[in-house]
Amino acid sequence: MSKKIAVLVGSLRKESFNRKIAKALINIAPKTLEMELIDISQLPIYNQDDDEGSNIPKAWTTFRDEIKKYDGVLFVTAEYNRSVPAVLKNAIDVGSRPYGKSVWDGKPGAIVSASPGAIGGFGANHHLRQSLVFLNVPCMQMPEAYISNVANLIDKDGNINPSTTEFLGKFIKSFELWVNLIVPMKVH
Repeated sequence: MSKKIAVLVGSLRKESFNRKIAKALINIAPKTLEMELIDISQLPIYNQDDDEGSNIPKAWTTFRDEIKKYDGVLFVTAEYNRSVPAVLKNAIDVGSRPYGKSVWDGKPGAIVSASPGAIGGFGANHHLRQSLVFLNVPCMQMPEAYISNVANLIDKDGNINPSTTEFLGKFIKSFELWVNLIVPMKVH
């Protein structure tokens, strides 16, 4: 039985390297993973004052309802100032509230970070892992995915070089095994 996986990209740039990596992962994913990109660009910045009463932003409730439908989540993120981009952190915060009603709870996850720099988004990857621990997202430990010098790995048409594609294939296969380990098999 296939598992539905939400894919969140921590970069809004039109030509985002991370979006290209996410699309490559979706394209090479085993058929048992139904992976879909989730747009987080329109989520208003989280403010608890706006999360009470009848004026909760529709974008928040739509996002929360959408994430609930998925069995797992894959984060593909850039690194801004050695941390997680604000848009991704905001999506995490929106999904984690109101307190005690987190949409992330128990969903298996994994992180891929990519950067034009030499350390491949290591800071963002590990800051994100800290949040996922609190949110009870069992995060795949190995293989880790820090894609450095990403600008040199993708051509002008968005094609990723063969060795990176091979690595991504092994990563997504490991994620498939992780999801199946965490998510109980559904019996019809």
